[in-house]
Amino acid sequence: MDNNAASISLYSLGWREMRTYLFALLFIAGNIVLPQLCHLIPQGGLMLLPIYFFTLIAAYKYGLRVGLLTAVLSPLVNSVLFGMPAAAVLPIITIKGVLLAGAASWMASRSKGASLLALIGVVLGYQLVGGLIEWAMTGSLASALQDWKLGWPGMALQAIGGWLVLNHLLRK
Repeated sequence: MDNNAASISLYSLGWREMRTYLFALLFIAGNIVLPQLCHLIPQGGLMLLPIYFFTLIAAYKYGLRVGLLTAVLSPLVNSVLFGMPAAAVLPIITIKGVLLAGAASWMASRSKGASLLALIGVVLGYQLVGGLIEWAMTGSLASALQDWKLGWPGMALQAIGGWLVLNHLLRK
């Protein structure tokens, strides 16, 4: 696994680069299409956590700025266009997305590659901190644990799918 991790190129694009916004648009589009497909499955959104998938890829491969744009704009666009996520949960979904973007870009800058273990750490890290923030915001431990109870397939998909995409589709 680590042999593949060494072969990918990671970037940290700046705010003044047009590529930052073009890549963000591409990943936002992915974060619009994937949730729509997942919502065809009963409780697909709750189980597969699709709104975070392309945020992970964006931040890990192209850096914090692309990740932040993807994390903040994806749920907003989805909510406006499709009513999902519901406005009441937009703050926590946005917070978790921002945490994911930060964790992914930080891990990418430290590891210089995309190992499966690194991606598992990113996913578990943002979910742990995000769950604690959700618990503090809502006062509901049940809400804070929902992603852990129902969303574990989505967390696995983020880590394994993210590793596959980064190492096999986005090598350069």
